[in-house]
Amino acid sequence: MAIVIEILLALAFLGSGLSKAAGAKMQVESFNKLGLPQWFRVVTGLLQLVAVAGLVVGFWYASWSAWAAVGLAFIMVCGVIAHIRAKDAFGQMVPALVLAILAIVLACLQGSDLGNFPN
Repeated sequence: MAIVIEILLALAFLGSGLSKAAGAKMQVESFNKLGLPQWFRVVTGLLQLVAVAGLVVGFWYASWSAWAAVGLAFIMVCGVIAHIRAKDAFGQMVPALVLAILAIVLACLQGSDLGNFPN
């Protein structure tokens, strides 16, 4: 189960991180709508890409994916809060909420490996 969630998160955040870091129009507009600065979009995208790298390394070392999941959960909970703060409709925050839940589930599944970082 953990490996499936890990793959789903890696694929989702690879696309999301690349589009944020590259300045895709949709991401630029989204951060403007949320009232967040564009430099924060770039930092968020780069952090997502670092977490993707952690998920990939996590295929061999579970502690890496556990920590990557914790980081992604934090990013996505902050994303949900940003949507709430912007008074977005529930439907607009569902992707962030689903990704946050998946990241939390992965962190819980591999929680026993958190103390083994970085190997």
